[in-house]
Amino acid sequence: MDWQPLILTFRLALITTIILVILGIPLSYWLAFSRSRAKPIVETLVSMPLVLPPTVLGFYLLLAFSPNHIFGNWINDWFGLRLIFSFEGLVIASVLYSLPFMVQPIQSGLAGLPKQYREASYILGKSSFTTLHKVLLPNIKPSLLTGIVLSFAHTVGEFGVVLMIGGNIPGKTKVASIAIYDEVEALQYDTANVYSLILLGITFIILLIVYLINGGYFKKNRA
Repeated sequence: MDWQPLILTFRLALITTIILVILGIPLSYWLAFSRSRAKPIVETLVSMPLVLPPTVLGFYLLLAFSPNHIFGNWINDWFGLRLIFSFEGLVIASVLYSLPFMVQPIQSGLAGLPKQYREASYILGKSSFTTLHKVLLPNIKPSLLTGIVLSFAHTVGEFGVVLMIGGNIPGKTKVASIAIYDEVEALQYDTANVYSLILLGITFIILLIVYLINGGYFKKNRA
C-alpha cells in the first residue's frame, strides 16, 4: 500500500485550514456586523460551494487556472506558478471549496454574541482588531473550533474539485480520495478498503473530539 496519497491529503488539509483561518476570521467578522448592501452577494458567493456540484466549481477553476486564460497566464508570468495539475492549484481550489465551512460557524458565533461586548470594548478605546482578537474570539471558541475541524475534514474528503484541478499525478496531486477511486477501478478492493477505513476512523475521531469539547463533556469529567 502506498502511503503517499494519505500524507498528501493531510498536508493539503492542514495548509488549506491554516489559510482559511487567516482569511475566514476577518471575512466572518465583516459578514456578522456589516450593513453593506453588498453583504447578501458576498454571503451568496461564500455559500455557493455548499450546494454547487464540485465538478462545476472544478470546471470553472480549471478554465481560470489555464495558461490560456488571463488569470492563469498572469499567475504563470508573474509568479512562475502553473496552477493546473499542481499542488498549489489544489490548495487554492480547496480554500474556495471549503470556505463556507470555516466562515459560517464563526459568523454565527460572532452574530450571536451580545452587542455589549463590542460596545464596551469600543468605549474603552480598543480598535476593531483588538476587539475581535481579545474580546470576541475568546467568547466563540466552540464556533472557531467547529469551523477549523469542519474545514479540515471537508478538505480531506474532497474528490470532484481535486480531480478536475489536480488530475491524478502520484506524489503530487493524487490524494486519498483519488487513490480510493483508482483502487476500485482496478478491482483492488482490499487496498481501497484500507484507505477508506483510515479516512473514516480519523474523521470520526476528529468530529467526536469536537462534539465532546463543545458539549463540555471533558469539563464535566474533571468536575
